[in-house]
Amino acid sequence: MADYDLAIRGGTITTASDTFRGDMGVRAGRIVAVADRIEGAARDIDASGLRVMPGGIDSHVHLSQHAFGGPKMADDFLTGTRSAIAGGNTTVLPFALQPRGTSLRASVMDYHKEADGKCFADYGFHLIITDPSPSVLGQELPALVEDGYTSFKVFMTYDDLVLNDRQLLEVFECARGCRALVMVHCEGYDAIRFMTERLERADNTAPYYHAVSRPQIVEREAAHRAISHAELLDVPIMIVHVSGREAMEQIRWAQQRGLKVYGETCPQYIALTADDLKGLNMDESGSKYVCSPPPRDRASWDAIWEGLTQGVFQTFSSDHCPFYFEGPLGKKNPKARTSFRWVPNGIPGVETRMPILWSKGVAEGRITANEFVALTSTNHAKMYGLYPNKGSIGVGFDADLVLWDDNRKETIRQELMHHGTDYTPYEGLAVTGWPVMTILRGKVVAEEGKILGEPGDGAFLKRAISPYATT
Repeated sequence: MADYDLAIRGGTITTASDTFRGDMGVRAGRIVAVADRIEGAARDIDASGLRVMPGGIDSHVHLSQHAFGGPKMADDFLTGTRSAIAGGNTTVLPFALQPRGTSLRASVMDYHKEADGKCFADYGFHLIITDPSPSVLGQELPALVEDGYTSFKVFMTYDDLVLNDRQLLEVFECARGCRALVMVHCEGYDAIRFMTERLERADNTAPYYHAVSRPQIVEREAAHRAISHAELLDVPIMIVHVSGREAMEQIRWAQQRGLKVYGETCPQYIALTADDLKGLNMDESGSKYVCSPPPRDRASWDAIWEGLTQGVFQTFSSDHCPFYFEGPLGKKNPKARTSFRWVPNGIPGVETRMPILWSKGVAEGRITANEFVALTSTNHAKMYGLYPNKGSIGVGFDADLVLWDDNRKETIRQELMHHGTDYTPYEGLAVTGWPVMTILRGKVVAEEGKILGEPGDGAFLKRAISPYATT
């Protein structure tokens, strides 16, 4: 009988801390040996000339999320996790959203029904709190944290999601008590409403004006307010999808004061600009790029790289939030043509996250391969209670791996994508560095763009209390 189910031979093993040539032995879905040479496996994979890295963990994706009176998302758990593994990811953390007036636990169960038996990648759930009632904060949320849902998100904007300052403080206090990590979407609700109405009165309604309606100052103000609330209560927070210098500097300021404030950024903030929202002569094609916060400008790219290289940002996530472009429920639906405010808000990106960061980061000399692993896998595992099962390579870790070709040149095109939507906002972007094979708990689930896994390969992950959530 073979000593190992799988041996991966001759690759350059790359973790957040180390790079070395070696072999790896896998048994029952876990890494059980790392050595110069491993013999006696039922299957060998030759990784010569490739890197072997921990599978990507994308800790910020939206799948099958129910829009309030709006269009259905273009990715459910089947197509979204299929796209994830094609892009080198082995774990995703989507959201279970609580509609106002409903039970938080019932909402979580609804999302489990959507996901059960459909996932190609492992998955967990963050919670989204929209109705922090006494029963939610006193009973449901602490019990769910105990059950392994150890992080949740709150919003400072959107009609159906926004919490006022009193509610934010109450939620932060609850998080401190049950040691959950709070993710915060920082944009100022009233300022955005004011700007939107002013633009509409001036007949500035094209998709480009979505970016004008939510400038960096509304993100900066909200980030400062969230940090102030967190400081008041001595509770750690993660500020998500930071788009430029102004919010980044708020986070850096907090970190320099010793506050437990963490940051996340995304591919759209190093690869897209607000000019993309202009489309072709301010036409509706600009709606392909509508997301919040919006992409900024090239100077903001530099600021994001500053945050990535200086450690202001711990994680690099996709904020995958896919809608169709065409069709009656797409981004250019009849209502969306009347104003940017009605354009479905979000873009796809789970499959292209890692190639974009490698190409613009490692290939262009901004970050090392080890920093890439930290930003795309290890830090996510540590931040969200998945480490040490996920996020690195060593004896005892799940055999979640991506075999990566540093030098592969590709052009991102919709025809290469495995997501459910009908476009990619990164169409035509040339990248260097590409996933060759994705392995989930010892099973090859994607290779050279072909999906070899099956729905149900992905398992639900109960997560531990994050060490970053403790005061």
